[in-house]
Amino acid sequence: MAQPQMSVTPYWELTFDADGDVDGRERDRLLGEVTRRGVRDLIVFAHGWNNDRSGATALYRRFFAPVPGLAPNARIGYVGVIWPSMRFSDEPVPNFPKSVVATEAEAVPGPALDKDTRHALLEAFPGRATVVDQIARMLDQRPENEIEEFGRLVRLLVEVVPGGPQPLFAADTLCEGVPRSDPVLFTGDAATLCDDFAQALANLRSGGDTAEFSLPNPWDGAKELLRQATYYAMKRRAGTVGERGLGPLVGQLASAAPAVRVHLVGHSFGARLVSFALRGLPDGVRTVKSVTLLQGAFSHYAFAARLPHDAHEGGVLQGQQNRVDGPLVCCFSRFDSALGTIYPLASRMADDARGLIEGFGLTDLLGARWGAMGHDGVQAVTGTRAYKLADALKATLPASGCVNVDAAAVVRTGGPPSGAHSDIVHPELARIVLAAGRIR
Repeated sequence: MAQPQMSVTPYWELTFDADGDVDGRERDRLLGEVTRRGVRDLIVFAHGWNNDRSGATALYRRFFAPVPGLAPNARIGYVGVIWPSMRFSDEPVPNFPKSVVATEAEAVPGPALDKDTRHALLEAFPGRATVVDQIARMLDQRPENEIEEFGRLVRLLVEVVPGGPQPLFAADTLCEGVPRSDPVLFTGDAATLCDDFAQALANLRSGGDTAEFSLPNPWDGAKELLRQATYYAMKRRAGTVGERGLGPLVGQLASAAPAVRVHLVGHSFGARLVSFALRGLPDGVRTVKSVTLLQGAFSHYAFAARLPHDAHEGGVLQGQQNRVDGPLVCCFSRFDSALGTIYPLASRMADDARGLIEGFGLTDLLGARWGAMGHDGVQAVTGTRAYKLADALKATLPASGCVNVDAAAVVRTGGPPSGAHSDIVHPELARIVLAAGRIR
């Protein structure tokens, strides 16, 4: 069946591979046409948890649809970034047609691996078919006393060649300028990790009611271990594509069309991608006029010069907001359970600092140390302004620096394990993008 046409024009797509290399024909088409089409403001959107062009394009079609009516006199162009991410098929996406984002998977995820997620894993990790088949079999059969073997297979699926720059692209913070290595997520006891995830999922599904406490089977958390390991790999890939791919391309655009104002928008790991693109900008490029992060799936300390609990540690993107000739706006929501509960738990596992939780409340510490941008906004950056969504839509947003916008008024729908993480297709958020870029 033919795909529906894009809702806006002019529209271009830019396809990147896992190493950040862009499709040359798509790049040349954008560079050759953007000035000729009279574009003054170019909105560049990077998806998060999609694994194919149709899902990503569907997001862009729906998100961009109200923009022409909101800014009828603006000369806007649109770019959809396509990068090799993936989404587990058991994660419902609010407000999207079932034919676009759902298949045979149930709304509430089961412990086995549905065929569409299996296919997505094969696409995301080429050459690992045997490993994916073994993982799928173990999730289906849940063999007794083999949870450690399951953990070994998960790590084998997402491993990278040692000695390369990948740890830097996956890092959220740096200690003395160096990313932490050997994350617990990949070196720790698999049974313990699966226990942690099983308990977190049980808590999410019970709505936090612990009146009838029981110890879940570690296999109840095994699929979540797989999910988070693949997301860790996608997180690493997003950083790579942003810094090595999109950032340099924006530099090429600045040379080819210096009058075009660029506005970067990213959802989930796409928010990480556009943020890392700032680090990949060539020196002197000032054409990025705004950045808008929608439910960003990376550390709320990423832009901090130093962390509140460790003066030797700082955000991997510290100071990069200063490369924006305008504001960096972070939209967040407390209804995003993927970022409010599962993300900080997985981030703790990706940081070899398990002992630090002793003596603290688990929820408070996870939220403080390993919290996500899309759950509570930019943290520990001096001068950050904060707004409720309704107030942000009435105000003139700051001309520079970090800005937090609590978008829980609209970003609130979705079931476990992700909650409202993908509930971003709202005209109010499109208006925030326009306000951030002063597009009128």
